[in-house]
Amino acid sequence: MTNMALFVEQQVRADLARLLLAAVEASGRARCDIARDAQIHKDALRRVLAGERSASLGEALRILAACSVAPHAHLLLFLVSNGDHAIAWLQSDLAQFFEDFCDELPSALERVLGSQVHDVKPRWARGTAHRVARLLSDHIDELERRDALYAEVA
Repeated sequence: MTNMALFVEQQVRADLARLLLAAVEASGRARCDIARDAQIHKDALRRVLAGERSASLGEALRILAACSVAPHAHLLLFLVSNGDHAIAWLQSDLAQFFEDFCDELPSALERVLGSQVHDVKPRWARGTAHRVARLLSDHIDELERRDALYAEVA
């Protein structure tokens, strides 16, 4: 069962403001430039970043995009991890990987599973996530081994 206390408006607004503020500060851009690119008034941006005003979904996506971060990945991370991973992964290759991975996953599941897509059980999610992470780790290890071999040969 979902803990509804996690969705108190003031806390969600404060957490989202923390993410957006971290993105703005990490971008190295002037707030007025971010506001212009995000198509939001600079005072509205100031109030959003201070947690005084809730950002709409579109505004949050545009602010993140104006900060040159993967907007969908960061909002998804914000939703599933209370913002901690979203802030920690700002402007990282891992965030871009996560954005591309989440974008591709639904169609990959449909393509690979076909008619079995409706047989997937929610209880498999945790184990599948760990298996994907192990598979990715093994892939990185294999690439490092290949790079080492090529360096020795060259």
